[in-house]
Amino acid sequence: MDIQVGDILTMKKQHPCGEKRWEVLRIGADFKLRCLGCGREVMGPRSKFEKNIRDCHRGDSAPTGAK
Repeated sequence: MDIQVGDILTMKKQHPCGEKRWEVLRIGADFKLRCLGCGREVMGPRSKFEKNIRDCHRGDSAPTGAK
């Protein structure tokens, strides 16, 4: 899956604040994401986050689609 810094990810499950969209801040073996609802930043293993991605948006472009 091709994810880059600045992408907006829509996840399958929502954050406790109610938002499903996250901004990618860092990529590598781990992802660092910021919730677009409350601003909380989390880090976790790439494999865990990739399983939960529904859509990936790059700026104003159309969704790239996730597996």
